[in-house]
Amino acid sequence: MRQGGRKRVLVSQWTDVAGWRLHARVSSLPVPGGAPTVVLVHGLLVSSRYMVPTAKRLAPYCHVYSPDLPGYGKSTKPGHVLTVPELADSLADYIQANRLGRVILLANSFGCQIAADCAARYPELVERLVLVGPTTDPRQRSLIQIATWLAIVPLEPLPLFFVVARDLLDVGPRRLLVMFRYMLEDRIEDKLPLIRVPTLVVRGALDATVPQDWAETVTRLLPRAGLVVIRGRPHTLNYDAPEALERVVRPFLLAPSSAARAGPVG
Repeated sequence: MRQGGRKRVLVSQWTDVAGWRLHARVSSLPVPGGAPTVVLVHGLLVSSRYMVPTAKRLAPYCHVYSPDLPGYGKSTKPGHVLTVPELADSLADYIQANRLGRVILLANSFGCQIAADCAARYPELVERLVLVGPTTDPRQRSLIQIATWLAIVPLEPLPLFFVVARDLLDVGPRRLLVMFRYMLEDRIEDKLPLIRVPTLVVRGALDATVPQDWAETVTRLLPRAGLVVIRGRPHTLNYDAPEALERVVRPFLLAPSSAARAGPVG
């Protein structure tokens, strides 16, 4: 729990879920009574390593759980590549196995598709939702998606590439290609109207993967949602701009359940 005389902010936790061993990075700091429980949902290829900067920012006032979903990071690699609904089932199983009650899901990129599926089908487990750079814009369900990702590469921080490279070794190229196909096939726009919990959509203003009009469409399709745009930032807000992201989401995370509202368009 301690490293160099200081208490570690995040520690490793292992949970048996549906016959698989799931690894997670979990906050270990003491938090105020009544603190919310936030489960971070990583995106395509990457694992909970990618969520560490945001997890550390939230740890002083939230119970934070950041699992590696099956097939990712240190968790079990199933014999087949899990679809979006199967990943959402695993996320729900993880929440239930750890007896977390109703949680706040905070997801980035492809993780938003998993979180949306989970919130739509397991409303009893989700109190509210934060979608950071939600994919996939229906207009980009082709090689266009790859092109937009390449366009934002120069805007991302250099250390992120080392994280992605390490996670790619865990996933492997064959699994990645199938995951990419599942991401493109998943129709998040059909699930968003089914989500009844307060939701905050967050977009980086420089994010070509998530154009402004698509972020506005996502917000409009959700029954109880608001949109916040962070100026001068690209797609990976949870890694590249955790301070700005934390500043935007904190009021939403800490609002009493009866008063939770998503922020305004900005």
